[in-house]
Amino acid sequence: MKIAMGCDHGGYKLKESLKKYLSDKGIEITDFGCYDEKSVDYPHFAAKAARSVAAGENNYGILICSTGIGISIAANKVKGIRAALCGDLHSAEMTRRHNNANVLCLGGHIVTEQIACKIADIFLSTEFEGGERHERRIKLLSDIEENII
Repeated sequence: MKIAMGCDHGGYKLKESLKKYLSDKGIEITDFGCYDEKSVDYPHFAAKAARSVAAGENNYGILICSTGIGISIAANKVKGIRAALCGDLHSAEMTRRHNNANVLCLGGHIVTEQIACKIADIFLSTEFEGGERHERRIKLLSDIEENII
């Protein structure tokens, strides 16, 4: 499994912890930055990581800013990305099961390292449920990107 990771200064510490946790589990990480706590603009890092997921270079993405809100908005601007901000285990499971989310967003000032690791584990291990109802909704999301609806 290959994961694209990115963050801004507000998510840097959590990204580094989560990167080590996932690497220790044998998961390949591509780190798109940032690389320290100096103030930066999150859209740059969200776009790089999300584009790598959309292009199939990475299976999933994990993006982190202070709240997870801004970086999730930025990631969702990339065609083919379904980024979900998750602050609890149930949301992480359901966004994979029902939305087939391919980018997990976290708030570095919202969730603890321990909870972030559990959220990531659930997100990365949960399969898309599929079925007509969920597949139809995923297609509708793509239709929005294509300005069909």
